[in-house]
Amino acid sequence: MPEPRPLPQAADYLVPRDILARYDVAGPRYTSYPTAPEWRADFGEAAAFAAIAANNQERAGVPLSLYVHVPFCHKLCFFCGCNMLVTKKQDLVAKYLDAIEAEIARVAARLDPTREVVQIHWGGGTPTYLDPAQLERLFGALARHFKIRPDAEISLELHPAVTSFEQLATLRRLGFNRVSMGIQDFDEKVQETVNRIQPYEVTRDLIAECRRLGFLSVNTDLMYGLPHQTVEGFRATLAKVETLRPDRIALFNYAHVPWLKKHQSVFKEEWLPAPATKLEVFELAIRNLLGQGYRYIGMDHFAQPTDELTIAQADGSLRRNFMGYTTCADSDLYAFGPSSIADLDRAYLQNERNVNAYIELVGKQELPVVRGMDLTDDDRLRREVINRLFCLLRVDKADVGARFGIDFDTYFADALAALAPCAADGLVVLEPGFIHVTPRGQILLRNVAMVFDAYLAKTPPEARRFSRTV
Repeated sequence: MPEPRPLPQAADYLVPRDILARYDVAGPRYTSYPTAPEWRADFGEAAAFAAIAANNQERAGVPLSLYVHVPFCHKLCFFCGCNMLVTKKQDLVAKYLDAIEAEIARVAARLDPTREVVQIHWGGGTPTYLDPAQLERLFGALARHFKIRPDAEISLELHPAVTSFEQLATLRRLGFNRVSMGIQDFDEKVQETVNRIQPYEVTRDLIAECRRLGFLSVNTDLMYGLPHQTVEGFRATLAKVETLRPDRIALFNYAHVPWLKKHQSVFKEEWLPAPATKLEVFELAIRNLLGQGYRYIGMDHFAQPTDELTIAQADGSLRRNFMGYTTCADSDLYAFGPSSIADLDRAYLQNERNVNAYIELVGKQELPVVRGMDLTDDDRLRREVINRLFCLLRVDKADVGARFGIDFDTYFADALAALAPCAADGLVVLEPGFIHVTPRGQILLRNVAMVFDAYLAKTPPEARRFSRTV
């Protein structure tokens, strides 16, 4: 192991503007590698069953993580990049619950029942769109078919403006012990523009109730780059967040991708903050959150020094997947519901995105998987390197080489050569046996990881349909 490095200060994360300009390109966020555009559109039920069978055999005894996608929302937040559906049709919700129960049962029947579940996460949409009875029904489907470890991390995303104290009490009784809630920005003009009205007092009272009920962790999301966002306005938001003292804060870069998310077209280009303003907001947030005592984890997360994410990064067990940063390093992720993605040791499986089509597929065949990919040994090796960059901020070449049976410097000679400009710009430090990501490089982690992406090199920069890295 390398020697521990001094705790970075806020100034260490500031990147000169000329360097930022050179790295401002389209690039993946690397919640997976290979990234979703590389997956096969003909990867259906038969391929999915084969991947599940192989995983169950090769990973005997390895614990499981479960993801459930609840796609419904009461209204559309215009910045949203998630797969969601605004509806008031309770008959559709009932059909969805029927379908997801059937999917859970069919997948569980093909897995070793002794494989324990160490993590469950519900995302959306808005999981608290479901009423208490529906929440209980959905969780009951998981509890009937899987062995959930008593100390499992069980979390969900919620929207404070549509979540009741009764729902919180139901969730806590079922065993949920963590919640994550979006804030984005408390500025009223920003909230009106993005169609998400969420008063500070509502958020404050819901967090207080979560703590009263005994939830172990309360996490919040902030977003920079939103329409009409200003430095002073976000300073006021950060002051309010400080009074809430969440255990973790995710600071997301708004991805303006109207070619993928048509509803984002309601934002006029002149409403979006200028690049210089956006960077000022981002740097303000870093200074503020570090000043509050948070540690900067990976690319976009901040956590209290005693939080599990901070501890996991220090001991090398932190991992990143479609649920974000997680402490459950060695587990296979099975996912249920429309658009959900299973992240297995050697495969990705993605369900049909459209809710009605998902329901129809479950009724016609055993699994609603429509896209996916079997991973090669090279895919798994590069995924490991990228994961270590994003989570541990370092790569131990000897350790990776021993695990995959390669000489790191020989195998990655081209990538290391491509990494040289990053080293010259102070984004990484290349030492014998190690690659270290610097605080400056942490801001540009996507760019650092891109040199190890074998697929990206085959795609011309102008054809890359990703959000900007800066």
